[in-house]
Amino acid sequence: MPSIVVRDLHVLFPLYHGTARSLRKTVAAAASNRLAEDRQRRMVVHALRGISFSLGAGERLGLVGGNGAGKTTLLRSLAGIYEPVVGRVTVKGELHTLLDTNLGMNVDLTGRENIGLRGRYAGLDTAAIRRLEDDVQGFADLGGFLDMPVRTYSSGMVVRLGFALATSIRPQVLLMDEWFLAGDAAFMMKARGRLEELVRQAEILVISTHQPEIIAAWCTKVLWMDQGTIKREGSPDLVLSEYLGHPTKPAEAMVLDAP
Repeated sequence: MPSIVVRDLHVLFPLYHGTARSLRKTVAAAASNRLAEDRQRRMVVHALRGISFSLGAGERLGLVGGNGAGKTTLLRSLAGIYEPVVGRVTVKGELHTLLDTNLGMNVDLTGRENIGLRGRYAGLDTAAIRRLEDDVQGFADLGGFLDMPVRTYSSGMVVRLGFALATSIRPQVLLMDEWFLAGDAAFMMKARGRLEELVRQAEILVISTHQPEIIAAWCTKVLWMDQGTIKREGSPDLVLSEYLGHPTKPAEAMVLDAP
């Protein structure tokens, strides 16, 4: 069974030029009491402090909080991008991240070659990679550009290819940052159904977003993060009501059935 267990997670970022007075002042204003010194007497920012929670199959966790609260850092720690300084993160099950459209993409390779790389990384056989190509091409609609280097693509083409690749493989554990819910209206009209299907099929979801209606519609519990710590944990209606100062209802068009 898929699961996520986080126990007493601490993440520190060193400031290699932390002795500069101007930088000290700027960071102190932004990070408040999150400044510290490590054992090498380097200045560090305490990005996450004492984070603990667990998730099992069928649970969907929403992360809320202001900019700099630690939401993206927590997602990247769950994904294995950042290593704990203290504590541990244990993720069981096939993990997939929607954090960056360019993640794992080689711009010197063609779109088709990037699809092949993604498929091999996921352990797909040749027949499955061909089906993956058809799926990505059908959504991204790149035409002849599929066999051209990605560095020749327009920014919109890169987004379409990256989004198609990121949503083409169905995981057990899905980590999603809020930017995947943004974009121009025409793109999101096409992308929303594909994204909601991916979310519906995931057994565990962790999503960071500033859109409370998404949290209310998709999640079974919420962590309100502040200054790298958990300020509140509980059901979406209770935590969002306290976080926003008023009740929040999910947008009807975005309500998902239970997995």
